[in-house]
Amino acid sequence: MTEVPLGEKSITVGLPSCEVTTAVPDGGESVDVESAAERAMRDPLGDPLAPQVDAEDSVAVVVTDVTRATPDDLLLDSLLAELEDGGVAREQVTVVVGLGLHRPLTGEELDEALGEHADLAVNHDPDRTRTVGTVEGCPIDIFEPVADADVICSTGMVEPHQYAGFSGGAKTAVIGAGGESQIRYSHGPEMLARDGVRLGRIDDNPFRGFIDDAGDAVGVDFCLNVTHGPAGITGVAAGDPRRVVESLAETARTALSVELTEEYDAVVAGIGAPKDANLYQASRAATYVVLGANDPLRTGGRVVLPARLPEGAGEGRGERRFHERLSTAESAESLYEELRTGYEPGTQRAFVLARALRDHEVWVTHSECPDLVEDCLMSAEAEVSDAIDPGSDVLVVPDALNTLLV
Repeated sequence: MTEVPLGEKSITVGLPSCEVTTAVPDGGESVDVESAAERAMRDPLGDPLAPQVDAEDSVAVVVTDVTRATPDDLLLDSLLAELEDGGVAREQVTVVVGLGLHRPLTGEELDEALGEHADLAVNHDPDRTRTVGTVEGCPIDIFEPVADADVICSTGMVEPHQYAGFSGGAKTAVIGAGGESQIRYSHGPEMLARDGVRLGRIDDNPFRGFIDDAGDAVGVDFCLNVTHGPAGITGVAAGDPRRVVESLAETARTALSVELTEEYDAVVAGIGAPKDANLYQASRAATYVVLGANDPLRTGGRVVLPARLPEGAGEGRGERRFHERLSTAESAESLYEELRTGYEPGTQRAFVLARALRDHEVWVTHSECPDLVEDCLMSAEAEVSDAIDPGSDVLVVPDALNTLLV
């Protein structure tokens, strides 16, 4: 019996007729976020924040949205205290929720995520951007309140990312508060096909390099990031975005790697809230398993995703494009070949999922919208046991989005 997350709770996976192996990384040790953030601000990787600001400066702090479990309220406590030490009053700060092409946060969600700082928050609008520079010939468009700020900071979660290797750093601002231009370029088929664009890798990763250079064009001055694992938040770092990502990626890699020596008929990939809110986000677990450093599946093996999906495919612009492409495709192979020629921002998740579906089936269990799952080239069942053949060799990865299979 193995526990895997489902929404805010968990379920027990019982497969008595199968040989079951569980992949649980070491996970590291949790830290107290508040005190760790204060220490990181006192000893940053690079220049401290307070000397970088003047009393009359306007400041934009770009924070993550509900798809990442970042303790933004606590990180804002530390950032705002440091800005105050530099003479910047609270009313001079705008907190921008970095949505990318995801849906806006509701007032209730802003209150829950940002606490007493919710009154400073505005949702990013990808249709209200200004070009601030170019990188690799791509215009870098940024949300106007960020472009207008004298100083730009960001929070972020440094966690395994399909393209960037690890998220965090300048990515929160460049993508979260960006326009379609850089999202189209960085998430397009040409970029995603480049050598080095892969889960868990930041060195010589063209996607990561583009994000960092775009962060310079935007003018991201300072970031305060965390990383996490099964134990909770396991590290906090502040300062230069590149150095912060390098430091926390090393912490995450050590805590989250699991070495495999066998192949399996099925992988049960746990997700849980907030990533199992919709199919766009939940499908990441399948591609992290199949397209990571070590695909653990035998030929014909399948990935099983327990996911509630209360938002269906998702409600943002990118999620709608993802659903439209999958639900109208004849097959994963035909969709993959079609998308190789180009697509709109947001559709990259359909492209990467189609790539995985060419070799392996994906089954979704426990969802509130099984018909939608079936319309999107995947299979739906009520229980995990219904999606796995008796006698299978099964790998259970309880936290698939935060486990590096190597």
